[in-house]
Amino acid sequence: MSKADQVRLRAAARALQDDGVKDKSDAKVNVFADLGSPVSPLRPRASVVTLSSSSSGSAKSSVPSNVGMRGGRRHSGELVKECNPPWMTVHRRCKSGPLIFSGGNSAGSGGGGEDRGSMVSSLMLNALPTGNICPSGRVPVVASTPPLPRSRPDVLRSGTGHYGHGSIMHGMGIAPARSSIDSSSFLGHSSRSPVSSLTSSGILQEVIHLGNEWYKKGKYAEALRYYERAVSLCPESAACRGNRAAALIGLGRLADALHECEEAVRLDPASGHAHSCLAGVCLRLGMIEKARRNFTQAGHLQQSDPAEWQKLQEVEMHLGRSTDARKIGDWKSALREVDAAIAAGADSSQLILALRSEALLRLHKLEEAESTLASLLKLDGALQSSLTAAKLSGMLAESYVHIVRAQVDMALGRFDTTVAAAEKARDLDPGNAEVGMILNNVRLVAKARAQGNDLFKAAKFSDASIAYGEGLKYDPSNSVLHCNRAACWSKLEKWEKAVDDCNEALRIQPNYTKALLRRAVSYAKLERWDDCVRDYEVLRKELPSDKEVAEALFHARIALKATRGVSVVYFMSAMNQHCTQITPSVNTLCTECPSVNFLKVNVDSSPLVAKAENVRIVPTFKIYKDGVKVKEMICPTLHVLRYSVRHYYVSSS
Repeated sequence: MSKADQVRLRAAARALQDDGVKDKSDAKVNVFADLGSPVSPLRPRASVVTLSSSSSGSAKSSVPSNVGMRGGRRHSGELVKECNPPWMTVHRRCKSGPLIFSGGNSAGSGGGGEDRGSMVSSLMLNALPTGNICPSGRVPVVASTPPLPRSRPDVLRSGTGHYGHGSIMHGMGIAPARSSIDSSSFLGHSSRSPVSSLTSSGILQEVIHLGNEWYKKGKYAEALRYYERAVSLCPESAACRGNRAAALIGLGRLADALHECEEAVRLDPASGHAHSCLAGVCLRLGMIEKARRNFTQAGHLQQSDPAEWQKLQEVEMHLGRSTDARKIGDWKSALREVDAAIAAGADSSQLILALRSEALLRLHKLEEAESTLASLLKLDGALQSSLTAAKLSGMLAESYVHIVRAQVDMALGRFDTTVAAAEKARDLDPGNAEVGMILNNVRLVAKARAQGNDLFKAAKFSDASIAYGEGLKYDPSNSVLHCNRAACWSKLEKWEKAVDDCNEALRIQPNYTKALLRRAVSYAKLERWDDCVRDYEVLRKELPSDKEVAEALFHARIALKATRGVSVVYFMSAMNQHCTQITPSVNTLCTECPSVNFLKVNVDSSPLVAKAENVRIVPTFKIYKDGVKVKEMICPTLHVLRYSVRHYYVSSS
């Protein structure tokens, strides 16, 4: 687009912003004609257009008309649809000859038609020849046809409501329908002909129309591409900025949407709709005070939505209750109130998400706490400015976010990032006592854990257990330290203490796989086979491809059955000829003695079980009675095997 065309567009937009029109037509023509936008439906102002043409005489007529531009802006800064085509004065030579058109002037006039510096001239499509071209000396004026009624195209919604994620302004006019935009025009290339401003105005309304179509389909990225083009064509339009903000909200880019809404308010401070949109974005971000200011301003401009006011009040109420619950350590209530605040509309507030993450951490729901923290950290870093002035129980909100991150990371064993996050909180809020206390605890816990790890590597397991215990004095709910101390007890063969620490770690973090595995091993050493089998079954589901876990589970099941009555464990190999010959007889014996537990162990598929049972030759049979091994036979004859099984079977019955 040439510089001259841009000047024409800006001049037209300024002309349509004139609020000083006093002489309005009494006829309510096109009151809401095809505004095509859910923004405030203000009435377009009517103006008087004088048609004149003269040679030796003249004729004049006055008709109501919209401003002679195809697109422009209302006084509120919103784009309106294109107005009627410029009125043309028609001249005809006497008796014969073609019609000649001259562009009549069309301008918005102030009181009494006085020029207020905002008049826009229509395009001169053909210059009027000089001289008297009519014998009568007068040029007859053909009566102008009144503007045709314009049909309203599909709109997203009317009034001040929202469609989808934001408010969308429709295209501005009844340009000829086209399926696409000329490439040269869309890229901004235009000639310097008098038609260029008309073409630019047509491009603007069509770009907005195409953007709206994509928006209604939920294709926000495509809609954004057209809305950004509209902003480039008319950068001073608050309505175009609002459209772009709506698409950005649909894409989840709230920081950019906030900037666009602020820009729309700057361009048109008198637009209640712009204030309402800005307040809605602030509400989602948890910027309560800023949302209240803009909702109030929208109310003064009669653009306030009672439903949005209700959401703001609910968010503020639930946030206050969750803060009070946090002070007294009522984490269940804090979590309930925070979830209610998110449901009310503050779904992208960093402060509220941090509160939720801390409440989940205190309730030992570590995985959910980590997930909530991850959602918080995914929010645009540009939103950090929204936390600068906010406080939570005297602590700066931005500092509080780092404190929560430090505590969650420490619970997960990420001690390096823990200290860094706590120090960042201290830098942001150096005078806060709570921040200082948490930073001190974090440093002491991290130091104790590092000392314990060094001692464990040096095989000083007793000293390592003491070091981990020191860390637990400052953070009793640290599952990592409990699990590490359990490892020390295992090395010292203090299985009961190992089980106790694993139980505490699993109470804090129920899905802590390492603690569950260490407890299962401790149960096996204590021959608590029921508990051992239960833990290994859980581990088998979590680690389906782990062969060691599978074999340990199998061994625990064998041991469990061996503790109940008479059990016969048959170690065999499918590749061994002796095993192949005796297996059918073992199956028959199993049928003959139904109360005896027979277990078959294939040493090829379970080598760890065979190693644990010290089986080197197959076939090997081991007979257990009430958990005690009473007989072991290596390559027995069928007669010896049958006699031994029947003997213990009869003695136990």
